Amino acid sequence: MNKKILSALKISFFLSIGIFFIWIFLRQLTPAQKLEIWESFIHANFAWLGVALAIGFFSHLVRAMRWRMLLEPIGYRPGLVNTFLAVMIGYFANMALPRLGEVTRCGVLHRYEKIPMNKSIGTVIVERSIDMVVFVTLFFINFVIFFDKLESYVDDKVFTPLSQKFRYLEDSSFYLTVLISVFALMTILFFLFRNKFKGNSFYIKVRELLLGFWHGLRSVTRIKNPLAFIFQSILIWILYFLMIYVCIFTLTETSHLGIGAGLSMLIFGSIGIMIVQGGIGIYPVIIAETLAIYGIQNTTGYALGWLTWTAQTILIVFVGIISLIVLPIINRKVING
Repeated sequence: MNKKILSALKISFFLSIGIFFIWIFLRQLTPAQKLEIWESFIHANFAWLGVALAIGFFSHLVRAMRWRMLLEPIGYRPGLVNTFLAVMIGYFANMALPRLGEVTRCGVLHRYEKIPMNKSIGTVIVERSIDMVVFVTLFFINFVIFFDKLESYVDDKVFTPLSQKFRYLEDSSFYLTVLISVFALMTILFFLFRNKFKGNSFYIKVRELLLGFWHGLRSVTRIKNPLAFIFQSILIWILYFLMIYVCIFTLTETSHLGIGAGLSMLIFGSIGIMIVQGGIGIYPVIIAETLAIYGIQNTTGYALGWLTWTAQTILIVFVGIISLIVLPIINRKVING
């Protein structure tokens, strides 16, 4: 019961943050501006949202294919259907609680493909690390190419907050030193007395957990086809970009925007999703601010932000629910066995 209450509180917390951002933005609008946003929704070309959904679906399929490539070097080759359904259930779970999806999708493969969770979680961390490398690379490419438009925006929204955080870390250097010293001391003590713990059941379980985790992390160095893995990692982000870019054509006022605007929407919108779970509330605000750089008025940008966010969310929720229903049906033999 306590766990259920805690989970409910966490979900309510992130939902409240999203609602707060919605309220902050809407309270600044006049009735005429609110009507303008509503008009944008009514006259939007929803056919382009259908295209965006198809592209998003394919991006998640490619992610499942890439995950299989990471699992293969550690001795497992799960079915593509099960892997894809696990990925979508993971995305669906992530909308409720941060990082819950990573554990959930590993749990799905453990249940239906008998893959140890400690090993699969290691591969998921590899996945996330590679995605972060691609994201940071795209961020700087976007910044360099469109420097004249993005300089002041990035300085205010990204570099200034980061510099404040680093300043805080400088003030906390003493506590960081103490933490590192304690960790180093515990490591030394462990290696000095590890022989005394070898027969302990708790030690054995922790050791097996860490070894499996390490095998999962090492999988990236033993991929059979590294070029295909790199291609899929890049393709995922190309598809993410295309999913957002085609949404631009849903509104007449934004249909003239080019690749630069789409790439900026991808980069800064992703930051919004990282900040608030699922990006609810904050994602449309960030899209509106981003498109203001390209001469799009605030209300139009906000409407496009909601349309883009809705397309992404509908895909995750709909396919996630379908995956929960279909998964046990196509794995009857595993359940009955």
